[in-house]
Amino acid sequence: MEHVNITRRGLMAGAARAAAALTLASCAPFGQRKAAGGFKIGVCDWTIGKTTNPASLEVAKRIGLDGVQVDFGRAEDNLPLFDADLQKRFLDEAQKQQMEIASLAMGVLNNIPYKSDPRADRWVREGIDVAHAMGVKVILLAFFGEGDLQKDPQGVDVVVKRLRRVAAQAEQAGVTLGIESWLSASQHIDIVNRIESPAVRVYYDVANSHKMGYDIYQEIRTLGKLICEFHAKDYDDLYGKGSIDFPRVRSAMDDIGYRGWLVMEGTKMPLGVEESCRYDAEYLRTIFPPERRRA
Repeated sequence: MEHVNITRRGLMAGAARAAAALTLASCAPFGQRKAAGGFKIGVCDWTIGKTTNPASLEVAKRIGLDGVQVDFGRAEDNLPLFDADLQKRFLDEAQKQQMEIASLAMGVLNNIPYKSDPRADRWVREGIDVAHAMGVKVILLAFFGEGDLQKDPQGVDVVVKRLRRVAAQAEQAGVTLGIESWLSASQHIDIVNRIESPAVRVYYDVANSHKMGYDIYQEIRTLGKLICEFHAKDYDDLYGKGSIDFPRVRSAMDDIGYRGWLVMEGTKMPLGVEESCRYDAEYLRTIFPPERRRA
């Protein structure tokens, strides 16, 4: 990686300017739909090099975050997080570090597609039980790589059929399955409408959708309550210095009443992994503050 001569003080000056801009913007009514409460900021365990590793919680705490998105891991048969002992280690470490597990993620579906591989179908069903046992409410289902649904109507039909079949189990467990893909808001809405279950929603990654050329600020408003959780990401630079306008993301979230997790999935790490994540988190907190606790 090419060395970048940059300081956190200089970077945080940009964050302060973004915060000032948001403060001015907040004088506007945002369609009279501003939401109460605050945000939690987490990180994908793979971003900090601790995939399916309870040590990710200690690293995230050191960075100054609220929690971690935990990947199920990779395997040819049973995924690592299916192991009850590993689940307990995560829960014990979360309690020890006073951290939270924001959500779970099945990144393995990028290589072993849900649309075509029977193992993936079984993993999602078993994953719901894991999430329920761990007290986690959201599972990200990834549809990239081999699992891409673009220009694959037959693959979409299989996904709809399988998710319709598993939706009742997810509803009963109180678990939401979040579809993350390259598809547009309207394409996601079509899939969710066909499944007809509140347990299947959209996991929205602002950078992925921006990369596809979608108007992410309008897409957030269009999807509204169908969004179960967000990935905060920027393919171009550290947050606030790249192509994602996070104050506009916040404005769109205000319009749909979203308050919850923003899970950082880092791509640019000019300061090193931990320091880059720390900068990104500090920048995001100027725009997405935590809920104020009453005295």
